[in-house]
Amino acid sequence: MTARGGVTPERRVAFDVVRRTFEGGAFADRALPAAAARARLGRRERGRAQRLAYGTIQRRATLDAVIERLASRPLADLDPGVTAALRLGLYELLFAAGTADHAVVDQAVELSRRAGAHSGTGLVNAVMRRAVRERPALVAGLEDSTSKAAATAHSYPRWMAELWWSELGAEAARSLMRAMNEPSETAFRINSLRADPRALKAKLTAVAGVRAAQASPPLAAAEAIVVEGPLPTEILAALERGDLVAQSRASQAVVEVLDPRPGERVLDLCAGPGIKASAIAAHVRGDGEVVGVEIDPGRASQMRELCERLGAENVTVVVGDAAGTDIGSGYDRVLVDPPCSDLGTLAARPDARWRKDPEAIARLAALQQRILAAGGHALRRGGTLVYSTCTISRRENERVVAAALGGEPALAVDDLGAAYPALASPVDRRCLQTRPDRDRTAGFFIARLRGRERGA
Repeated sequence: MTARGGVTPERRVAFDVVRRTFEGGAFADRALPAAAARARLGRRERGRAQRLAYGTIQRRATLDAVIERLASRPLADLDPGVTAALRLGLYELLFAAGTADHAVVDQAVELSRRAGAHSGTGLVNAVMRRAVRERPALVAGLEDSTSKAAATAHSYPRWMAELWWSELGAEAARSLMRAMNEPSETAFRINSLRADPRALKAKLTAVAGVRAAQASPPLAAAEAIVVEGPLPTEILAALERGDLVAQSRASQAVVEVLDPRPGERVLDLCAGPGIKASAIAAHVRGDGEVVGVEIDPGRASQMRELCERLGAENVTVVVGDAAGTDIGSGYDRVLVDPPCSDLGTLAARPDARWRKDPEAIARLAALQQRILAAGGHALRRGGTLVYSTCTISRRENERVVAAALGGEPALAVDDLGAAYPALASPVDRRCLQTRPDRDRTAGFFIARLRGRERGA
């Protein structure tokens, strides 16, 4: 099906999302549903629009380097509509198979014309045709022997590539960057407050494309399932009923490591939108209590709605600053899940890498230390505290834990690496660091601390 002007509906939507993201500052995961709804895309067309838009946004640095090489002029000299048409067309040509080269070229030209850049259609046509001819050399030229080259080849901000190059080593940094350019794993948690995990897992895993989590603990929680490909109707129905919750295996592992027990009193700091709090509620059952603190009123409202829909009636939502709100003390378990740079979840958010800056990491680390200290003060003696982020950054992870241990003699760290050696952090093997390339899930850091008993 082709739209007016010769542009297919899914490309028109992808083009609009790319422009809104880079020219208007929109979030891609919000712009895409709105644009798809306006265009009345079917499920299949929407899926293709998403792949094109998200892939183009992720690969911006690579695509821009190719554009400047083939156009022989700085990107700043191009009309924004021309730039967007070239980014989308070159992404499809270099990274997305399935469409004939001539059709990709024609669509890119039509998109630039649709954007009103009539004087740029000749440039778009010339660049795209040259890319077809030189494609093998263009792809071969994307080498990653240095952090600077890798930033271009794998399309990340240079500072981010340098960070991982320094902290992980060249080979692991390359592997991580490659992995987070691939679609993230689609994982769900069976909500035991609404459904019997064993029965529902047996029913759902009989459906094509649905399987139980097959990694080692704690990434293979009893409630975890993984879906490959489009979501089957059985999965969609279970989500609608509240029997399932979309949650990465790494996120589920955080609650597994916290290990809340029936009847316990648990504090969840920075709890919105409530995914982990609802999982904790399922563990402590009706005779337990979960207090979730969230500073943003909108996220707190989302949390209340989610917990109500999932049957987590034992969750109390408190709107306040996790680092400064008086939430009492004596909690059996505390989860500290503070704001972070989110560098472990870039596969799921295509534009996130372009919104980050290295200065934010230092600011976040200072906030994380304050929230962790508040969590430690709320913990009873002998209680369990888990500190977790969804990032891959020593400054926000191992160093925050080290600072807490140095300044708070009432806390001691558990050796999680001894229990889960395959996930142990190379910096501090007592902590865990999941990796998208190695573990096929989001990159989460997990440390478990304990309040020292009297006299310990």
